[in-house]
Amino acid sequence: MELETREYTAQTGRIIKAAQSGRLQGIQPRTMEIFEDLGFVDRVAAAGGPYPPLCQYRPDGTHKVSLLTEAEVFPTPAEPYAAPLMLPQFATEAVMRERLAELGRHPRFRTRLTGFEQDAHGVTARMGGETGEHMIRARFLVGTDGGRSFVRHALAIDFPGEALGVRAIVADVRLEGLDRSVWHRFQLGSPATQVMICPLAGTDLFQVQAPVALEGEIDLSPAGLTALIEVRTGREDITVRSVSWSSVYAMNARLADRYRVGRIFIAGDAAHVHPPTGGQGLNTSVQDAYNLGWKLASVLAGAPEALLDSYEAERRPIASNMLHLSTRLLGEAKQGTMRRDREARQLDLGYRGSSLNVPGSVDGKVQAGDRAPDAPCRGQAGQRTRLFTVFKGPYWTLLGYQPRDRPSAIAGVRIVTVGAGHELVDEDGDIAEAYGIEPGQWVLVRPDGYIAGIFPSDGLGPQLSCYLAHVLSSCPADTLEGS
Repeated sequence: MELETREYTAQTGRIIKAAQSGRLQGIQPRTMEIFEDLGFVDRVAAAGGPYPPLCQYRPDGTHKVSLLTEAEVFPTPAEPYAAPLMLPQFATEAVMRERLAELGRHPRFRTRLTGFEQDAHGVTARMGGETGEHMIRARFLVGTDGGRSFVRHALAIDFPGEALGVRAIVADVRLEGLDRSVWHRFQLGSPATQVMICPLAGTDLFQVQAPVALEGEIDLSPAGLTALIEVRTGREDITVRSVSWSSVYAMNARLADRYRVGRIFIAGDAAHVHPPTGGQGLNTSVQDAYNLGWKLASVLAGAPEALLDSYEAERRPIASNMLHLSTRLLGEAKQGTMRRDREARQLDLGYRGSSLNVPGSVDGKVQAGDRAPDAPCRGQAGQRTRLFTVFKGPYWTLLGYQPRDRPSAIAGVRIVTVGAGHELVDEDGDIAEAYGIEPGQWVLVRPDGYIAGIFPSDGLGPQLSCYLAHVLSSCPADTLEGS
């Protein structure tokens, strides 16, 4: 796969980051929730569209149309995004760049990382570009520079795994002869002779995907792709008119031994590579960045650097499970099954074993380490709102359900109470249903939307003070009096 490496500096924390170009992406529901928090979920939804049904053509000329999910799925109060969104990666990147520009920041293109050194206080990076080499000094460096990561190689991080014995082509094309209402899948013989042609939502393009021989040159011209499609479909009426992007790639399943060396981190494909089945790659990478981002921001604001140790501990097991899922789905796809169940939507992923979970936290319908559910509710002033709106932004949230008293303000923590005479009204019982909490209990939600702990009112102040001292820049013991 041809890679375009991009490096830029983010002013907040002076983080150096490298990004990778790519292809079609399925935006899973959990990632949609993250995009909502970041302020551009509706733009992404407007640019893309739902996955079309799958139309599988049999050797006898008949066909079968089915859904890609195990059943038709619908939003619920706790899970506002039900089905994955189809969006080409270039469109996703365009929306992200627009949002970044609104925040006053811009990627730096035609620049590459040529070397770096770290010391006890930061990282010095050498950058090569059109104007020559220059140096950047930063507190931390994050390498998200793809499966062939320069950063990972420079750190001598092992990348064990296996080649899966599958080589494939992917090409974004304009073609004639197929309608755009379904994802077309032809398999007239063995799995090695299949071809899939999917309309790309939000564009006039189709994407062609097909396994190819492990060795040899592949003709990715319009004529070459037209010939491949004719051989594998038995149809002469499908014609590729132009190719806007194409690649040949070998599938691997690999996981980095480490995600951190001192002040340098890796994330995304630099830390894990896998087959594209199941639409897991972009989504796992986004969640890597989401997890690491709030922790770096906290440390840059004065929180203990030990907070950063939880990044690898939380994210590496998630990637390991994702590799197993993607590899299993690859095997199913070879046999003609492309059904994606709830596991692929990533809503149940969490960190129940995390060191960031509050010791002795109350267990209920949700537990420390779980994703904090959404729930519609009403503000006391009368306007409809949702918990995700309350949680939005780079803050911790302390949610009290019918509490007796309200704690004093805590810097970096948004305190919100629910019940009669409180800020939020749970008039339909959706908060109680989603969380299963009792009157007087408090839920502490991390900046990335996961539950850190559930507390009773008794002893709330001392327990919170002790915990927050490890994750906030400062938390004086007297800030929680009155709880």
